[in-house]
This record gives sequence, C-alpha cells and structure tokens, in this order.
Amino acid sequence: MKHILYFLFFILYSFCATAQNAYRPTAENLASRKDFADRRFGIFLHWGLYSMFAQGEWYMTNLNINAREYAKAMNAFYPHAFDARQWVSAIKDAGAGYICFTTRHHEGFSMWDTKQSDYNIMNTPYGRDVVGQLADACHEQDMRLHLYYSHIDWTRPDYPSGRTGLGTGRDTTLRNWPAYYDFMNRQLTELLTNYGRIDCIWFDGWWDHDQDSVAFDWQLPEQYALIHRLQPACLVGNNHHQVPFEGEDIQIFERDVPGENKAGLSGQEVQDVLPLETCQTMNGMWGYKIVDQNYKPAAMLVRLLVRTAAKGANLLLNIGPQPDGSLPATALERLKAMGAWMRQYGHTIRGTEAGGITIGDDIVSTRRGNTIYLHCIGDTVPAKITLPDGRTIVPARAGQPNECDEIVEIRE
Repeated sequence: MKHILYFLFFILYSFCATAQNAYRPTAENLASRKDFADRRFGIFLHWGLYSMFAQGEWYMTNLNINAREYAKAMNAFYPHAFDARQWVSAIKDAGAGYICFTTRHHEGFSMWDTKQSDYNIMNTPYGRDVVGQLADACHEQDMRLHLYYSHIDWTRPDYPSGRTGLGTGRDTTLRNWPAYYDFMNRQLTELLTNYGRIDCIWFDGWWDHDQDSVAFDWQLPEQYALIHRLQPACLVGNNHHQVPFEGEDIQIFERDVPGENKAGLSGQEVQDVLPLETCQTMNGMWGYKIVDQNYKPAAMLVRLLVRTAAKGANLLLNIGPQPDGSLPATALERLKAMGAWMRQYGHTIRGTEAGGITIGDDIVSTRRGNTIYLHCIGDTVPAKITLPDGRTIVPARAGQPNECDEIVEIRE
C-alpha cells in the first residue's frame, strides 16, 4: 500500500510540475496574436549570400558545394541597390501588414552585425547591417517585423547534421550540440535585444532530423522561453510541418492553405487555438533564381489571399530579392496589382475571420461580426448563389468574366 501511495504521489507531483512549467502566454503576447491575425497579409523575403549564385537558397547542398569555397562569395557581396525604406513602402502599398525576413538561412550566413560569427554581412564589401536597416524602416512605417531563423547550418562543423548539407565538406568529428545551441541562443539574443520590437521569430529546419533513428532533442522549450523572456509580446512559429509544439504562438503551413496539403508538406491537423499562416512563393523558388520567371498571375495571388483568409489564416507571400538588393521588377508589378485590389476590397480581408460558407470551389467567405463577405473566385461570376439557409442571391455581374473582384456582402 505504501508503495502505491508513493507512486500516486510521484504521478501527482510530476503532473503539477509539468503544469507549473506549461507555457502561459502573456497579455502582450495574446494581443500580438490578435494583431497578427488581423493583418492577414505579409511578405516573406528570402535574401542571403545565396542570391549571389542566382540558383535559389538550397544551391550549396543541392550541388554539394564545399562550404569554404561557397563562402568566398562573401568577398564580392555588395548589394548597392538595397533600400530598406523602398522595400517597406512597396510592401505596405500592396496592403501587407508585416514582413518576415531571413536573418540566417541554412547556408549559415548572417545578415546582421552579429558578434557570434565572422560569417556575416559586416565582413563583405557592403559592410552594413541589413537587419538593422530593415528594422528601422519597419518601425518608421508601422510595419510589423518577423525574423526567420534557421535551426540548420550547412557550414558550421559543430552543427549535428541531419539529412541535408551532407556534402559541404564539414568535419563531422567536430559536431557539438551544446556549443551550437549556445551559439544560436546568443544570436537570437542579439536579434531580440538590438533591433527594437520584433513581432515574431520564425524557425525553420526541425525536419532536418525527422528521419533520425533516435529522436533528436532540439531543446525548443528552453529556446522558446528565452524569446518570450526577452520580448514577451514576440510570437514564436516553427515550420516543422507538425501540430504546434508547447511554447509556439502560431501554426504554419508551407505552400498550402490550412487543411489542403496539395504540396505534401503540411498534412498536420489544423489547430483552432492558434493563429494560422500559409507561406507560399510568388514564382517557384524562395531565394532568387535567375531562370525562375514563372510568376503566378496577380489574379491567382489575390485568389490565394482570399482562400487563405477564408480559412481564418494569414498569407505570407514570398519574394526573393536580387543580389544587388533590389526586388525583381515582376514581383513589384504583382505587389502593385495586389495593392490596387486591397485598397478596394481589403476590408473583406483584414480583421476578418473564416466566414463559414463555402460553395463548391468557386465561392468562399470571410466574416466581420454579423457581416459575411462571399468571394466569387471562379473565372465567371455565377448566375446565382444559393446559400445554405436557402436564400438565393443574384450577383450584380452574374454570368460575366470574373477578375476576382466580385464580392457579395450579406447579413447573418
């Protein structure tokens, strides 16, 4: 009996200890979640040393390039056309409410004045802090700033490599997780200390160890706690393609609106407790690739934004800046077209939630209070719309070609 009592006490103690350590978001964090969801539209910017090669952000590992040879490109990186204020102005004019910028991708190159590694933007001919300039421009123009940070590093020998970056010439005998983990946390501390308000840390790379025979411990709870301690309002997201982990504030879906998984990356269950975000490319790649000019038409991008909002999720739409620091002309054209649509119809996207009405593939909805916006996203405006409650609506431009600007407003 005594042993049973001791066992029950141990179980109760463990449960209480777990409950005490459970993540409890602050009031500031909860306010940030609402602000994030209300903005509905953000722009992803994949920019790093990889833009110099114009082959996309996975160029190093795809071609098994020696990391030391790859790093020589740093000596020629001079993005003379980079203008953070112009970037932010163009993005804001498109109707987007936040930017997510790649501070350090899997190639390991840091785009800010980090003191933790010499492999950074300050040691290029350009020699200026890109993150700092972007942070200043965002703060000046009321643009929320999210910072992408890779858990992977294809260059550092202390990173315990998983299934990518295996051909980059690192000495695998030098793997040292405690040292690498400390390095990451010191970099994150810099980003959350030196650049004012940061609205989200957006992690990527957990999947590098998803095929290990023994589960790899990324020590995420401690890392998430560090972020929330440094900036309680800062959100944490992780592109791990799983249901959210303890300590995360948003749920991310890659290349699909929540619940669809057509790309085969985001088949995880949709959680209703956290804000949702879909990240997608304007063309085919995340980082700049010179031959990738297959940009999606503006109408398709608007429809993607609408379909995402109709799921109660944000759209994080990617642009890969060019090596000179300018945004591709076609990307700017797409931003301009989306901005024109958002100026007229943005009220049906921003600050809304899922409308709850979906009719086939061509009609989805968003909602604000008791007002529901029916978005006709097919190529032709339907002759009539029959609602689930039996009501029939005839759109103003019934039967006419549709450029994704036919929206029917109804009252519940």
